[in-house]
Amino acid sequence: MTRIAHFFILSCLCLSACASPAEPAGLTVAAAADLQFAFTEIGALFEQETGYKVTFVFGSTGQLAQQIENGAPYDLFAAANLAFIERLERQNLLLPDTIAPYARGRIVLAVNKDSGVQATSLQDLLSDSITHIAIANPQHAPYGLAAQEALQSAGVWQQVLPKLVYAENVRQALQFVQAGDAQVGIVALSVADVPEITWTLLDDSLHNPLDQILAVVAASKHPEPARQFAAFINSPSGRSVMQKYGFVLPDEIIPSPAP
Repeated sequence: MTRIAHFFILSCLCLSACASPAEPAGLTVAAAADLQFAFTEIGALFEQETGYKVTFVFGSTGQLAQQIENGAPYDLFAAANLAFIERLERQNLLLPDTIAPYARGRIVLAVNKDSGVQATSLQDLLSDSITHIAIANPQHAPYGLAAQEALQSAGVWQQVLPKLVYAENVRQALQFVQAGDAQVGIVALSVADVPEITWTLLDDSLHNPLDQILAVVAASKHPEPARQFAAFINSPSGRSVMQKYGFVLPDEIIPSPAP
């Protein structure tokens, strides 16, 4: 063996020995903004258990669905309602056998503690002292639509319309209230436990159910880990976290009686 060949073999062996083992694949999850606190915690638990790193992109369900339609490289989509899941399914953009409910959300009336106003009911929003009310944009955010439906059911929608401040998603609506840009807001219970606000749970009969559905994206490059994460969300560990943030679990939902 020539000295050059010997050196080449030794170099290859060294590179092989020094190479780091392949890291587990990472997942990118498109998740509705109401999930920011809960999913961040669930993602950390999943990474500890499996080694898979989860990166979240939080936003309004409608905007995330549009990004998937435009080819965004997401592995899993956790929507805040069924309608956008059905829209993507019709376009064959989701794996049908992975579509599953994982929670039902609730909305609250949130008030900035330093605003000087008090509001514990939707009728209180008619007060002249309340000039700015934050909600997510109903055009593409399910929690914004639920807020609109609740205001309409309470008979105050038209009166408060001039006071409304629209946010891109429910998390931003909460931030408007936290910062004092709006004295009050209608936001998700799951993100309401912050120091700057007090909140009152709203009657869920005022709006259509916020049944939240997930599915693996058909174009995912990591479909099996995505399936694992979807299962983990509905596992005892995941469900415990979801309950902690005020979500109703799928098996806790009592169907409406037949007419």
